Amino acid sequence: MTDSGLTAAEVARYIDFTLLKPEATHADVAALIAEAIELGTYSVCVSPSMLPVSVPLEADLKVAVVCGFPSGKHSSTVKAVEAAEAVRNGADEIDMVIDIGAAKEGDFAYVESDIAAVRAAAPSPTVLKVIIESSALTDDEIVAACTAAVSAGADFVKTSTGFHPTGGATEHAVALMRETVGPSIGVKASGGVRTIEQARAMIAAGATRLGVSGARALLAGAAATGESGY
Repeated sequence: MTDSGLTAAEVARYIDFTLLKPEATHADVAALIAEAIELGTYSVCVSPSMLPVSVPLEADLKVAVVCGFPSGKHSSTVKAVEAAEAVRNGADEIDMVIDIGAAKEGDFAYVESDIAAVRAAAPSPTVLKVIIESSALTDDEIVAACTAAVSAGADFVKTSTGFHPTGGATEHAVALMRETVGPSIGVKASGGVRTIEQARAMIAAGATRLGVSGARALLAGAAATGESGY
């Protein structure tokens, strides 16, 4: 496992602090935002029904919202409407799920058109991240899904929803995704990133963003080892 060597405070700026449990309440989201500001994470990532949210104007915190989550089996029209509504309600970033079955069938033309529909509904400067559920795909399918995302205008490719039974992010998948998309597209490692060591390893493998639901515990891992910088 290669370590990026970043301090906890530096790692925090990679984190989308995530709360996507079905039972999450508006009070839970408000607490998430307060904790994210305290910890210095890059963003919070929430479900679309939680919008709009209240973020202090002076806070350096983005709001990400999932789309077509977690199955990816929504129609492109529904995903596009969901994304557009999220942007109207204050989302800075959209994390959409591809149709994983289409990828497994090799129908990457559909995968690309699905992503393109969301991109059209949520144009730049909204950041579009594309969840490919890498643990459910072969290496060749990961490459093809990432290529489709880039062709459709995505800003990021993302490993996982964190809800799929096959698992979450791996260093191998992150490195392959980085190799495929090149240096100008973001790579988000999400699903199972629970320790500061895992976070640093994902960054070293090529991740430029991390999806983390337990940010406080992850960042506290550095303090537990006596590290400075946080």
